[in-house]
Formats: sequence, structure tokens, C-alpha cells
Amino acid sequence: MGDLVYAVELTITGLLIGLMYSMVALGFVLIYKASAVFNFAQGAMTLFAALTLVGFMAHLPVWAAVLLTLVAIGVLALVTERLVFRPLVGRSPLVVFMATVGLAYILEGTAQIAWGTQPRGLKLPIPLDPLKLGGVYISKADLAAAAGAALLVGLLVLFFQRTRVGLGLRAIADDQLAALGIGIPLERVWGIAWALAGLVALVAGVMWGSRIGVHFAMSLMALKALPVLIIGGIESIPGAIVGGLIVGAAEALGEGFLGGAVGGGVQDIMAYLVALAFLIVRP
Repeated sequence: MGDLVYAVELTITGLLIGLMYSMVALGFVLIYKASAVFNFAQGAMTLFAALTLVGFMAHLPVWAAVLLTLVAIGVLALVTERLVFRPLVGRSPLVVFMATVGLAYILEGTAQIAWGTQPRGLKLPIPLDPLKLGGVYISKADLAAAAGAALLVGLLVLFFQRTRVGLGLRAIADDQLAALGIGIPLERVWGIAWALAGLVALVAGVMWGSRIGVHFAMSLMALKALPVLIIGGIESIPGAIVGGLIVGAAEALGEGFLGGAVGGGVQDIMAYLVALAFLIVRP
């Protein structure tokens, strides 16, 4: 009975953390769906958003800090699309990918210059004591993060299905030439896609910053998003959610039941083992 409760607790914790992985992966999906660009800088955007929010919170009320951070991320996304990626339209995918790698280093360096290199805490007004349900302990912070992720995903689904811009993004993802033929403005839609990716980066940064603190290792979250994208697909919002859930549960269960036997470290490789299994079974 004890092992069963432990397994359930690990699974729930892993699923909640998996939703946080999904938030990072969603940024990749939004950009790729609109412009077929694999944005390696999404992890750096998450770090930049979190650092900017924490930096503003040190001097301003929370509401003002959030508002200014949203403005900063929106401007960053639009400038990036206009000055960096729009001139590269039609270039080879490798050239565009290397541009995103360069953008990642630029964002990390800019964040370091603006806010310093010291790790920072990000405290949310959420009780630290866990919630107990039938002998299973669940972190209230993880529950709140999962609820925020679910709300954001719901809003994105409504955006893509019910708004003209969202339908335009879907049309561009299906066929750019056909979208141009019916008058959809590619540049405007691409700019909105980058702005949405910036918003997702901010939400992911808040989630992870409240859990592990805000520091430069957050930019490596892009690497954890790769198995999620392999499993769920780089063009699918539901796939990013499902992939994140699978990766989170696999990490938690693997570390919980195998980590002690092998001396730890299972959590660091489990996501890639699962992704490799998916590639073998479903190339």
C-alpha cells in the first residue's frame, strides 16, 4: 500500500512538473507553427522574462512590475522578429537556426548586464505547506502552476480557433503561399506569434523561477523541452501538453524508484531515454 501511495504521489508531482515543461515547449511550437523557425532562444527568452520581472519587482509594486515586463517582452519579441528573422526569410533552415543560437547568447548577455549574475528568488503568495489528499501530499505551488498552465493553454486554443489572427496563424502553418494568396499579412502574424511566444516565456519563467529560483541555468530549460517536442510534435499545442506530462511523470517515477538503486541522476536522463524510445517506435 505504501509503494502504491508513493507511486501515486510521484506520478501527480511529475504530471504537474510536466505541465511546466510544456510551457517552455509551447514557445517553440508557436514560433514553428507560424514561421517554421526552430527558436533555440526560447530558453533564453524564459530566463530574460523571469529576470526582468524580478528586477522590476525589487523597485515597483507587483502589478506594475508585471505590466512593464509584459511590455518589455512584447517589444523584445517584435523587434527580434522585425530586425533578426524577417531579413532571413527564404534562407536555409541552418542559417535561421544559427541566428536563434546567437539570439540566445545576446539575451543572456543583455540580462546579465541589466540585472547582474546573482541568483534571485521569486516568491509567489502561495502557502508552502502541501495539500494532503488521501495520504498523498501535493505541492500547492505546483497545483497553482498547473492551473495557470491550463488557463493559458485554454486561452491559446480559443485564440487559434475563434479569432481572425489565430485562424491566420493556422492557415500560415498549413500553407504560406495559400495564406498569402487570400491576403493574410505574414509579417503581422509572425510578429504576433513572437509576442505570444514571449508571453509564454514569461509564464514559464514565473513558474520555474518560483520553484528553483531565477538564475542563468534556467536558459537550459530549452534542452528539457526537446524531448517534449520529440514526443508531442513541434507543430502541436496538445502534443506539447501530452509530451510534457509524459516526460514529467517518467522523470519523477524513474528517479523515485530507480534513483536510489543507481546512486541518483536518473531524472537527468529519463526524458531523453523516453524521447529515444519514441523515436525508435515512431520515427
